[in-house]
Amino acid sequence: MPTKLKYIAGLKDYLRLDATIEANVVRELNAHLEDKSRELIESGLSKKEATATATKLLGSPGIVAKQMYEVYSQGSWRQALFAALPHLLVAALFAMHCWKNTFWLIGMLVAIAGSVIYGWCHGKPTWLFPWLGYCLIPVMAVGILLIYLPGSWAWFAATAYIPLALLVIFAVTKQTIRKDWLFASLMLLPIPIVLGWMLALELEGKVIWHEQLHEFAPLIALSFAVLALTVATFIRIRQRWAKVGALLTLEILILVIVGLGGKSTIGFGGWLILVLLALLLLLGPALLERKIKESDRKRIKSPNKSTHRLLSIISARRN
Repeated sequence: MPTKLKYIAGLKDYLRLDATIEANVVRELNAHLEDKSRELIESGLSKKEATATATKLLGSPGIVAKQMYEVYSQGSWRQALFAALPHLLVAALFAMHCWKNTFWLIGMLVAIAGSVIYGWCHGKPTWLFPWLGYCLIPVMAVGILLIYLPGSWAWFAATAYIPLALLVIFAVTKQTIRKDWLFASLMLLPIPIVLGWMLALELEGKVIWHEQLHEFAPLIALSFAVLALTVATFIRIRQRWAKVGALLTLEILILVIVGLGGKSTIGFGGWLILVLLALLLLLGPALLERKIKESDRKRIKSPNKSTHRLLSIISARRN
């Protein structure tokens, strides 16, 4: 592979920006490399030496990509508000005790579905992933509710459903990781919180469940309001390490709120499991991204059987 193409390919591998911004950045850097190479050729270097020198002067792809990320990754306040909006809607749902209001619930479902479809079909912008997370929560919640079925049906239904639910969540997470593992962490952010509140509520008795829902409603609203603040902070911060720090710190703070609210039913052991789950969902995508990239590189380096067959046919025809 020519030096410039190899450099641009490496740069694309490190860049984690929206598709439109990334295309503009690559185009600008490509033009800069061409201009610099032309100057070096005019000074007496060969084309190959000029290209190698120009890429060396520009810097390693990783460092350049990091600098470009810090310049272009900060979202606008409008993007931050729209990304935080699903969490604000859930916070309002509990703050105003509207969970019994059918029109409110239907409106939320329509807003979530519409936003996800629109964002998925328009380049998967950063604001999409908090909305996408709420599409995964019902998949998880149904699996938890199956445990409360009477008799042995509970474990039978859960055993059949949970692997399917995990497969769906993993497939969506894998697609998101291909864009950026931080977006997968952002998408999975509400899961430990929703799980914590579901465990805090005694779902076995309808009367007890409604009583506790009224009791916990202010704390539930507060936890999702802090979650909205977390997402807005994530969108506005430039540095990746600061984004990770914001997600970790505020997620733990929210789980403290959940632990204080549901301490009678969750207990310290349950709260500790929620914290470990949160850490797994926040940092696990980074490890999974590394595995995916290694797998992609191996697949590119090792041609498949059809490629070998095609090469042998071409070679035979030439002979």
